[in-house]
Amino acid sequence: MVAILLQILAVVHAFVVIVFSIRILLRDDFSPAARLAWILLMIFIPYVSVFVYLLFGEISLGRTIHKKHDEIFAKLHEVVGDKMGSCDENLEGNVETEYQTAFRAASVDGFGTTLGNHAELAPDAETARSRLLEDINNAQESVQCMYYIWLDDETGTNVAEALIRAAQRGVACHAMADGLGSRKFIRSKWWKAMDKAGVKLCVALPLKWVINTILFSRIDLRNHRKIAVVDSRITWCGSQNCADKEFTVKAKYAPWIDIMLRFQGPVVSQCQLLFAADWELNSGEEILDSLKLKSPSMKGGFPAQLFADGPTDRQGATPQLFSTLLTLTKKEVVISTPYFVPDATVMDAICAAAMRGVDVKLIVPKRNDSWIVAAVSHSYYQELLEHGVKIYEFRDGLLHSKTLTIDGALSMVGSTNVDIRSFDLNYENDILLRDDAMTESIRKRQQDYIDQSDEITIEQVNEWSYPRRIWNNVVATVGPIL
Repeated sequence: MVAILLQILAVVHAFVVIVFSIRILLRDDFSPAARLAWILLMIFIPYVSVFVYLLFGEISLGRTIHKKHDEIFAKLHEVVGDKMGSCDENLEGNVETEYQTAFRAASVDGFGTTLGNHAELAPDAETARSRLLEDINNAQESVQCMYYIWLDDETGTNVAEALIRAAQRGVACHAMADGLGSRKFIRSKWWKAMDKAGVKLCVALPLKWVINTILFSRIDLRNHRKIAVVDSRITWCGSQNCADKEFTVKAKYAPWIDIMLRFQGPVVSQCQLLFAADWELNSGEEILDSLKLKSPSMKGGFPAQLFADGPTDRQGATPQLFSTLLTLTKKEVVISTPYFVPDATVMDAICAAAMRGVDVKLIVPKRNDSWIVAAVSHSYYQELLEHGVKIYEFRDGLLHSKTLTIDGALSMVGSTNVDIRSFDLNYENDILLRDDAMTESIRKRQQDYIDQSDEITIEQVNEWSYPRRIWNNVVATVGPIL
């Protein structure tokens, strides 16, 4: 009897491994590293791996969603194509030849370069929050906002109350929140109060059909964007969610250190169009007519471009952009990111930049809210340091700012982390800009981060114990599927 049961278990084991391995091998959207990681998991821990694969293995939202996404952007091009910017028309004579490649690489869904933009860097998170509330309180025509995480803390409730007041005085307000990251707020009294006051509401990637999501997609494909647009003339872009810096859901890692820029100019319309596309993709409702697109070029402004990527966009767009930016760097590149899990393309580009003499600085949190990400990040330290990359671990809270500056000339800020989740799984939004003064301001903020950090040396890493090294590398083995 025991022998028969063992034979049955062996057959079931083999069946599970073969079926899911074939599925993995049929996946064209997997990198070789991700494919190998999944197959190894299936061989060594098949039953657990099947469960994990059903939750996190598929990185597609399905053909229907992809088709709908393409149709929405085709319609936007037809109706308001002039508001989407143009690399062909606006780069020549306005952006140096060596930087034009970056803007072309950042062109996803047809968003091109815009001219005549201005920006202000908020001095701190508190100022950014208060200025956003001031903008909403002064809104006369429209407000659009989208957040991955919206909490019912002081910031979250203040924004909700400001939207309620705006809607009550006749402002067209649209608010969207991610179905997983903001799941508690969506069920809160504030969401209901906004709805009652006339704020149009939408849940991005709702968790209505969990079983269907598990079987045919993955539950952690999320809309990680942070968008706020007021009166078609102001947009806020950066890393800040609609939450206090104390971030009560993970308070022990607080304060959350964010960066936010307040933009004016035609890049604002690009952010509105992205919001409109997200709204229609998730709700089926067209809201283009209510946006009242304006955002004219401003005198003395700089070139800027929306970079928006997600699981329904061109695969590899984000690592390709990062690699392009690193390749263009001549003197210095500074990157801050809370989560550092690069793919091979970006890792090679970072190391190659350092090897050719570029001063490469990487700033990450000393204490990460994800122990998995922390271990994987540490697994890269040896190689980075050996190639000459300088690593700084921020001490005073969780550094959540996603920034990149190049040679004091080119900057990118937004929601994208240097990790595979942002590269392959999440909807993200960033703004790439060419301006010496604004890049200098962002670079100074990065220096503030460095001044509050501990520099990691090769000697320190060499002193790590064997168990720690083994742990980091074991966890990093599954890094491609995180």
